[in-house]
Amino acid sequence: MKLSKILIKRLKEATKYAYAPYSKVQVGALLYCSDGKIYTGANIENSSYSLTMCAERVALFKGVSEGARDFSLLLLYSPQYDFIIPCGACLQVLSEIAPEILIVTMNKDEEFKFFPLHTLLKKPFKIRS
Repeated sequence: MKLSKILIKRLKEATKYAYAPYSKVQVGALLYCSDGKIYTGANIENSSYSLTMCAERVALFKGVSEGARDFSLLLLYSPQYDFIIPCGACLQVLSEIAPEILIVTMNKDEEFKFFPLHTLLKKPFKIRS
């Protein structure tokens, strides 16, 4: 799969908005919808670590808050970490809102690794009805 230079540029731009004074790890996320809409996010840390928000959920919540639901691709990048993947909390949220999403992670050389969500989160939490 070849990702467009425009998507890569938008992803790297999003990463610049990270607020990461504690970890020093900047993360950018780009969500691509089947209708071509794009939502970006960056990680936002807080001294009360549990209140930190990952880039993936920032992008996802931006999209959901604007009515988007048909997410097809999540692209991630960190200049400090090769092929960063979502944390467990992000995977859980993605499993509910975008269970069929393809997660693509990129390194500094613009090389990619591809992960269908179900390969990273084998058994998501679900409330039984």
